[in-house]
Amino acid sequence: MKFETFKAGQLRQRYQYKSFEPVLINHEWFWEDPVINTLLESANRALGELNAFSLIVPDIDLFIEMHVMKEAQTSSLIEGTQTSIDEALMLEEQINPEKRDDWREVRNYISAINAAITALQELPLSNRLLKQAHAILMQGVRGENKLPGEFRTSQNWIGGSSLMDAVFIPPQQDNVAELMSDLEKFWHNQDIAVPHLVRIAISHYQFETIHPFLDGNGRIGRLLIPLYLMSHGLLVKPSLYLSDFFERNRSSYYDALMRVRTSNDLIHWVRFFLRGIAETASKARDIFQQILSLRTDVEQQIQSLGKRIPNARLVLNLLYRQPKISALDIENALSVSTPTANALIRDFKDLGVLVEKTGQQRGRTYTFERYLNLFLS
Repeated sequence: MKFETFKAGQLRQRYQYKSFEPVLINHEWFWEDPVINTLLESANRALGELNAFSLIVPDIDLFIEMHVMKEAQTSSLIEGTQTSIDEALMLEEQINPEKRDDWREVRNYISAINAAITALQELPLSNRLLKQAHAILMQGVRGENKLPGEFRTSQNWIGGSSLMDAVFIPPQQDNVAELMSDLEKFWHNQDIAVPHLVRIAISHYQFETIHPFLDGNGRIGRLLIPLYLMSHGLLVKPSLYLSDFFERNRSSYYDALMRVRTSNDLIHWVRFFLRGIAETASKARDIFQQILSLRTDVEQQIQSLGKRIPNARLVLNLLYRQPKISALDIENALSVSTPTANALIRDFKDLGVLVEKTGQQRGRTYTFERYLNLFLS
């Protein structure tokens, strides 16, 4: 199929509405547009640099956890969930009751990401794996009654309050299984010569167009991107997430997807997606570089702590995973006494590594601001 002559699908009349039925995508793809070739080269280069960097960073998994946290918070924000990274780092009992539903959705997404990445060690990228992630995403939150872990058996829609005023109506439920089967085959078809970044660009568009679940399609569709990259060896660590790019360009993101459906403009979408890959990979690489620089600075600072250096290093490793902590967190994580935990907090405050802003007398929390700020820029 040639991008320039691509026909995305057709509207089918249903009772009182029309659903969009996309064409199957598991076949060869070609294009003449030279811009795609240039963007593909840039995206591959940036992704390769990120992958290489993640291979040489010591203890990279310490920092990946904050990447996952940032992705969960941002991807959920696109769907209207209002939880900040600061809040996502807190315990549920520390969250205002009226915001706990949003908090649970973000925490579920973190669990879904981690479970899916772990599952890739035993399962290929598949509809089965996506369903498992979806079941975790929907557990105990809004949408828990919308067939968690199963493809939809009824019609859904995007935008508007009903099918009558919807912005977009995905394919009828009876066609979801065939479309998703075709999509899964496309991920693994070795008989076609389609670059991986073009495949995942087309795959993300197709997944969001099919909208196979009753709820949670945006988040699972965005999670599909790093899962694809990892499953095909383009990334060895889950270090790239496009939700931040999509959130900062939200109107352009939705417009680019809709242009494929309404105007068959796949070229515009693929260009947009490849720019996102290049920009996001470069930004993630830069963050890792800044983390290494910060790590060197803080390691030098704690050399002044004498006999407490070994425990201080353990606290640092905890902070890279959890940059907002309390003395009790240190006490539990390091299995140390309360006075020792408090002394370590005091040391890190005196060094300027930890900051406390609540002013509370009890239950104080402390933030590794210089590190956390790297994920807020």
